[in-house]
Amino acid sequence: MKNLLAGKLENYKPLREIVFETLREAILSGQLKAGERLMEVQLAEEMGVSRTPVREAIRKLELEGLVVMVPRKGAYVAGISTKDITEVFEIRSALESLAAALACERITEEELEELERLLVQVAECAEKNDLETLIQVDTRFHNVLYRASRNERLAQIINNLGDQIQRFRTTSLATPGRMKEALEEHKALVEAITARDVELAQRLAQEHIENAENRLMEAMRKGMNSSREEEAS
Repeated sequence: MKNLLAGKLENYKPLREIVFETLREAILSGQLKAGERLMEVQLAEEMGVSRTPVREAIRKLELEGLVVMVPRKGAYVAGISTKDITEVFEIRSALESLAAALACERITEEELEELERLLVQVAECAEKNDLETLIQVDTRFHNVLYRASRNERLAQIINNLGDQIQRFRTTSLATPGRMKEALEEHKALVEAITARDVELAQRLAQEHIENAENRLMEAMRKGMNSSREEEAS
């Protein structure tokens, strides 16, 4: 957690907002892992701030569902259940499929070019195994598709799942081989949209989300098995 605020204290935002956004980003990126205890004193010392903004940030994160308060024990990073994953991916599969179909009909040449440029960046990140940058590029890729659907309410509904999607995206893309798989899936989807093939674009969008969900479930199972092995040893 050290140096999390490096370069951020010059920000014009109030300190409490900077602390909140920093902790939130650490949870979404996986730097603070599910089940990890959030100790006010330790976090305040490591971030070089008082306990007050840390306490306020933890309360806000609890309201967002990213932190859970356990009576007489303290605050912990909220875990991810298989039910959470299934529900979010069911919704996301339907919405992403619809977005891809609408994009086939409404996307502009400029947006297609933007998707092509993002594919190049995804390839570079996969080659360098640069997960942090890849997550940012992958997020921009999907946001272009939402925008290309020309349906603001659809984009808004997907964005309401933003925090959960970001956490899942981080874990899924971190699994071995997933970066290059996602790149190939993105390429195929862009080709289908360029060809204005609605049915193919829908199917590819659904498969992309299903593959991401499968990788996430796989990562969770491995994590559970590792925990059991550690407890048994």
